[in-house]
Amino acid sequence: MDSFTQIVLGIAVAEICAGKELKNRTFVYGAILGTLPDFDVIIGSLLYPVDGVMIHRGISHSLLLFLFLSPFLGWLITKIEKKKINFTKATTMVFWCLFTHVLLDMFTSWGTQILWPIEKRFALKTIFVIDPLYTIPLLIAILFVLKTKNFLLRKKYITRGLLISSSYLLLSCAIKLYALHKFEKALHQQGITYSEIIVKPTAFNLILWNANVATPTDYLLSDYSLFDSQPISFTNYSKNTDLETKLKGNPDFEKLKKISEGWYIISNDNASLYFNDLRFGLLNNDSNHPQFAFSYQFVNTKYGLQAIEVPKEKGDGKRLLEKIFRRLKGN
Repeated sequence: MDSFTQIVLGIAVAEICAGKELKNRTFVYGAILGTLPDFDVIIGSLLYPVDGVMIHRGISHSLLLFLFLSPFLGWLITKIEKKKINFTKATTMVFWCLFTHVLLDMFTSWGTQILWPIEKRFALKTIFVIDPLYTIPLLIAILFVLKTKNFLLRKKYITRGLLISSSYLLLSCAIKLYALHKFEKALHQQGITYSEIIVKPTAFNLILWNANVATPTDYLLSDYSLFDSQPISFTNYSKNTDLETKLKGNPDFEKLKKISEGWYIISNDNASLYFNDLRFGLLNNDSNHPQFAFSYQFVNTKYGLQAIEVPKEKGDGKRLLEKIFRRLKGN
């Protein structure tokens, strides 16, 4: 999830674990610990682009690291606070601030390697990386906490905020199952044979959902709004397996295949090859000239053929939001 949401969640968890001992200093510790796992972005920025993407939500989001890191940071906090909080409580606060960060990230499309060094990423794909309806209940609870020094009242506010936001996550799971059923039913009715399907929400909402469907030679992409009255239709995109042979054995290509979990299309434009990650959707509706949210262009460098992420244009975000808004209404 976005950094602001992780900060708010971290503060809420720190308040639950140690609000009585640390009072408003839970805001400092919660904010730091709530965003600590995402420091891998800073490390990744110092690496070659594809390597930076590969490490994101890897070891920094692993249960194994938290089990080692929590006692050390807990001990450090006891030294800073000079016996205002004991080692057990400080360690517990650290662990849950870190662990809830990862649990929340698991609901997104990118997922986390929570069981690192196992390579598998766990991604429920039920919520977009920014969703105000999850964040706002926690933010309101924290604002109420700032207005009182009564520990029991503060804990009551935070508990309610966490219950509401957590219920929203459970709701996202239920709606995803409903959307998945709709897509599977449409595929069956249209006589489409497929090997795999993934369903995920579009930006900022739980109403409009995307589906990626894998067939032996193609990918079928579709969307479904809870307000739709028309049958679901699928748009065909060739896997272009013939283009893959030109990249066979390329280190960046092999890494990107792992990153995308096999959901990708190779395309060419002006003699350049592009790796398009299907998991994060399209920026347009042009099946002849699709523009994917995450694409990498293979360029010749002094180190050979390397993948460079295609930069987003200034108006891409606006066009995407306009497209989503139209579809939310069932258009």
